[in-house]
Amino acid sequence: MTGRVREIKPITRAATLPFLIDIHYAARTPSISKAFGVFYGDELEGVVTYGTPASSTLRVGLAGAELASNVLELNRLCLRANYKNDASWLVSHSLKMLGGNFIVVSFSDTSQDHVGTVYQASNFLYTGLSAKRTDWVVKGKEHLHGQTVADEFRGKPNRANLMREKYGDDFRLSPRSRKHRYVRIVGSRGFIRIAMSSLKYNLQPYPKKEKTK
Repeated sequence: MTGRVREIKPITRAATLPFLIDIHYAARTPSISKAFGVFYGDELEGVVTYGTPASSTLRVGLAGAELASNVLELNRLCLRANYKNDASWLVSHSLKMLGGNFIVVSFSDTSQDHVGTVYQASNFLYTGLSAKRTDWVVKGKEHLHGQTVADEFRGKPNRANLMREKYGDDFRLSPRSRKHRYVRIVGSRGFIRIAMSSLKYNLQPYPKKEKTK
């Protein structure tokens, strides 16, 4: 990489797939509204993606119903190697390129021993751990988000019973790992002021990774 210019550029959803499917631990694609890549010369070395959160409860819960449409999730960050702190550089520069007023939320998975170091380096606000929840899982569809699985019988009573009737022992409830929740507000000064005053979560000190003895 030495001597090659580092650049950030908007990229297509297709360009993210080798990173999201082959490198990222989740091995699946989320909703993608905007995507950016870090390039060294012509080589794409990392991607960051943003999309509408799958949970309407999250969108409203962050800052109220009036700002729900402004909520955007930084839902994937994946690099071949974190050369010259590419991760925090890519996040910080991509936020400036979103082009609008957004409340950006992102999560760091405790099951992967992540505490959100890159978000701390990018001046995100820390709002604590996500609530304890369970995910709906169907054998053979483990790649699907739990909310997507649950939506199969959306609007019908006793959805869990309906899932058990259809899938039998292939259906189960699995504890969801808790995640560190980070928020960054971008846009005009007026929007940032309104969004900050509307946040529903208390701000907390950054978590730190425990040192291994």
